[in-house]
Amino acid sequence: MRKYEVLYIIRPEVDEEARKALVERFNKVLTDNGGTVEKTTEMGKRRFAYEINDMREGFYVLLNVTAEPAATKELDRLMKISDDIVRLMITKDEK
Repeated sequence: MRKYEVLYIIRPEVDEEARKALVERFNKVLTDNGGTVEKTTEMGKRRFAYEINDMREGFYVLLNVTAEPAATKELDRLMKISDDIVRLMITKDEK
């Protein structure tokens, strides 16, 4: 298993309950595929450096996870088809 950092941005108009459900849903995808979520950091609403899809801000969420590559690949696939995710980035944590 490898360590990963997953950073994703949720659309700004998503309300708090739906946002928390979205975070839980993506955490569950990782755990269902054999991974563990070590830390979830909700960084709050932040302004973008440039406009993305006619949006100027979004809610940032950072996950520190340990998982197999297949689990992160499935998470990436599901996030890309979700309309509530503006951007995402999955990187290997080399620590």
